Amino acid sequence: MENEAYAKNAINKLTLTQKIKAYRNSPMSLFLLVMVVLSAAITVFILFSIAAYILVKGLPHLTPEIFAWEYNSENVSMMPAIINTLTMTGLSLIFAVPIGVFSAIYLVEYAKRGNRLVGVVRITAETLSGIPSIVYGLFGYLLFVIACGFGYTIIGGALTLAIMILPLIMRTTEEALKSVPDTFREGSYGLGAGRLRTIFRIVLPSAVPGILSGVILGIGRIVGETAALLYTAGTVAGIPETVMDSGRTLSIHMWSLLSEGLYVDQAYATAVVLLGMVVLINMISGYAAKKIALNH
Repeated sequence: MENEAYAKNAINKLTLTQKIKAYRNSPMSLFLLVMVVLSAAITVFILFSIAAYILVKGLPHLTPEIFAWEYNSENVSMMPAIINTLTMTGLSLIFAVPIGVFSAIYLVEYAKRGNRLVGVVRITAETLSGIPSIVYGLFGYLLFVIACGFGYTIIGGALTLAIMILPLIMRTTEEALKSVPDTFREGSYGLGAGRLRTIFRIVLPSAVPGILSGVILGIGRIVGETAALLYTAGTVAGIPETVMDSGRTLSIHMWSLLSEGLYVDQAYATAVVLLGMVVLINMISGYAAKKIALNH
């Protein structure tokens, strides 16, 4: 045992010596290493600084009154906004995920390679991913609020957000499907399975972790969206009876409290709940993705 430990230490020292010599011979490599480590440290520091600031400012104001079932000017309850956020997220995913996944399946599994239509769809999806959210809000206002006659409703906001996250889900699903080795498909075809059966029994289960990554990113964008919902879902501080009624999400609730300037402390408390909700959703989704990958 002592000899093995001595050998490992000798190898580690030799490796460290070789690294030092390599960096001396190539100063640019050392500079790039320092820049990468420094950039990572700055990113982590900024992230934790923002989270710590929100927690310090918001935790002392998380009182039972702020979680009351009904909103009024005295308790400034965020409970209706929490329910509206969950409803908005669920509806948006119901609309966006099937269309995005099936579109990606067509682009990867059915469309011929080199097809011009596929190239146009990909460029369009990438372009739509970079459009500001307020533009989606104006589009949703003109289409769902005015043209369709929905008015300011939950369903109008959900449809607008579904259009917003659709390119993201489609592109991440497409990359996840491409990462599945062709040998999986060839083996399934060799056993006599058809294309549709191969896709849903072999390819999709293998690509689920990547698909869930896109869904997680979409959820994060839905939960934190404000501009698009101001023009489509409205700012009513209450629990809507149906999806055809108006309602505000947590992000709009926080924006409204800050814009009024009378409930700044409650706005920080709302930010704490919003941060916790995003972290919790990411943890649950990541755990589910790992479980599915291990079982598969």
